[in-house]
Amino acid sequence: MTNKKRIEYDSLGQKKIDKNRLWGAQTQRSLENFKIGNETIPKEVIIALGKQKMAAALANMEIGVLNKKIGNQIIDACKKIINLDLISDFPLSVWQTGSGTQTNMNANEVISNYVIKKMKGKIGSKNPVHPNDHVNLSQSSNDTFPTVMHIAINELTINKLIPSLKIIIKEFKKKQNEFKKIIKIGRTHTQDATPITLGNEFSAFKEQIESCFDRILIAKKELNFLAQGGTAVGSGINSPKNFDIVFCKHLNKMTEGKYKPSKNKYEAIATHDSLVNFSNSLRSLSVALIKILNDIRFLASGPRSGIGELIIPANEPGSSIMPGKVNPTQIEALSMVCTQVIGNSTTVDLAGMSGHFQLNAFKPVIVYNIIQSVNLLSDAIISFNNNCLKGIKPNKKNINDHLNNSLMLVTSLNKSIGYDNAAKIAKKAYEENLTLKQAALKLNLISEKEFNIIVDPKKMI
Repeated sequence: MTNKKRIEYDSLGQKKIDKNRLWGAQTQRSLENFKIGNETIPKEVIIALGKQKMAAALANMEIGVLNKKIGNQIIDACKKIINLDLISDFPLSVWQTGSGTQTNMNANEVISNYVIKKMKGKIGSKNPVHPNDHVNLSQSSNDTFPTVMHIAINELTINKLIPSLKIIIKEFKKKQNEFKKIIKIGRTHTQDATPITLGNEFSAFKEQIESCFDRILIAKKELNFLAQGGTAVGSGINSPKNFDIVFCKHLNKMTEGKYKPSKNKYEAIATHDSLVNFSNSLRSLSVALIKILNDIRFLASGPRSGIGELIIPANEPGSSIMPGKVNPTQIEALSMVCTQVIGNSTTVDLAGMSGHFQLNAFKPVIVYNIIQSVNLLSDAIISFNNNCLKGIKPNKKNINDHLNNSLMLVTSLNKSIGYDNAAKIAKKAYEENLTLKQAALKLNLISEKEFNIIVDPKKMI
């Protein structure tokens, strides 16, 4: 059965549109002209668009440039967008115009037609609510879309990434305390070093994530500054005086952010340095996570032929051919996510440097990649925390065996017999497969009583 079509018009002429759809001619052109990939504008951007259009309508009404009857109808439509009731009417590809104009117009057209339909008018007539003259009043795509980018990323970070980071930091702290009395051998250059506690090792993991968390919070502060009110190039043409201030006032009532007008709207439209910086804070977190994950991976290697100092939960069979094998699957999943985030950040860097004159025209790819990064990191961190980190246990036998067999305990003798003599003991023990004590006594460099007092791992921490 063929869908019935209606005719809508834009400045280029008429377009046939599915009668059941709320979008208009400009959205339809975008659908037809950008059949590229499977990536569509994320739902987080659509929700942010609903909030942006709602705040704009409220600001326009307060300033007195928008009829309140029409404004209230626009607000009602915006609520539907925010609740994702109209998500099927936002079909556009990420790979569209670099300003996000078509997505902005998608929202304008859907809101206009929703209100017209509700008021029993003719969909597509732009009467009594016009997508440009009413819904897009005091706005341009060039200031609307970057505003939406900041809102979408900021709100997602507040509601999803920050809680996940707090959870994993709490678990690392718990492990730090749980393992604080377990003495083990430290390792530098992947070789035996002086002793530490397993709690010390996990405290470093915790500190890494806390530092990354702080960097993200610092970078996130820049997202509170919005381009709204700058309109096309930053000058604010066709935007009423104080529109930006009133806009932020209304936006703050419906969001978790503390939004303010950008200090320089020319900069806010021409560049996305704040988003580049935020993306790089996610990259930094990914780098830290990969280091931590690799440490845990190798400490849990074996269980009998590796280091085997940690025991990770067995969540699923690890091999289709080797029975009983347990693999670090959660570690692998989160590591893959981190590599994706690092790649996304490179894309954002390239997009950020590629703006020209008064407009960065890489906006959709920037917001798409950052939103994907935030979602992936949030989900994968929780998955790793719940399915791996919580269940990690120490293998005390292996830990003690490695500690007691290590030649680096000889370091404690430096003050008593000197570096060179201590080195002789380590070398003899290694070459003749002796314990440090046996080697020290053979070389007659220290008494057994002195050795037992000095070479005590507990005193080396």
